[in-house]
Amino acid sequence: MLSTSRAALEQLREQLQGRLPGEDRATASRELLAVAALLGRETALRATLSDPSADADAKAGLVDALLGGRLGPVALDTTRAAARSRWSRAADLPDALEALGAEAAFAEAESAGTLDRVEEELFRFSRLVVGEAQLRRTLSGGTLPVEGRVALVRDLLGSRSTPTTTALLEHVVGSLRGRRIEEALDTLVELAAARRSEVVAEATVAAPLTAEQEARLTAVLARIYGRAVRLQVEVDPSVLGGVVVRVGDEVVDGTVLHRLDQARRAFTR
Repeated sequence: MLSTSRAALEQLREQLQGRLPGEDRATASRELLAVAALLGRETALRATLSDPSADADAKAGLVDALLGGRLGPVALDTTRAAARSRWSRAADLPDALEALGAEAAFAEAESAGTLDRVEEELFRFSRLVVGEAQLRRTLSGGTLPVEGRVALVRDLLGSRSTPTTTALLEHVVGSLRGRRIEEALDTLVELAAARRSEVVAEATVAAPLTAEQEARLTAVLARIYGRAVRLQVEVDPSVLGGVVVRVGDEVVDGTVLHRLDQARRAFTR
């Protein structure tokens, strides 16, 4: 998001945090995610509600007319405030409501003591999708309708995952809004980590790390980024040795494979 949209999201986030007693979190999450999905499907409505030249009161009134009888007070007030806000681009409006819906779900998970588990489940599912090209294509749309993609997610998760994880993944596969599925999943993982003011670092290694190695790598990354680090480790024998660390869009490749490739390139120039 550009600065205008980021500022709008932050303001909505502050307003929402003050409106979420425990019993409202699950409802607010479900309803905000539903509105994000609606705006993802209805391009004309999305364009109208995000139009910076349109009257803010008129846009809030449109939200009341369309959704007033379908949303609880927290989700309705948040959607109304979002319609009044200024957005850098129309797509940022559903993206912001999705982020707020996910954050409400993470707040509920934190209250229930399951946030660590939810974050781990989301990360493992995202790595499954990244590693399986056919699954990635299937969940990205194509010939399989939304209902089929949601059913596939349920089959893959079974009864092992938390209801929070299941609800968030069902939402994502049903409302990609032009995004790559791995991008949408990574966003959820990052939002879960941000709940504890952490940064997510994904380390790909040739062999499992010992507890001491994980602790040392986590400490180094925490010093580099100046924040607590949530380290997620994936084992991939193809890297041969060393480690690849990804933090957001930054990738640090210290693997043997990378060094061999650099040497090969040097000798073939």
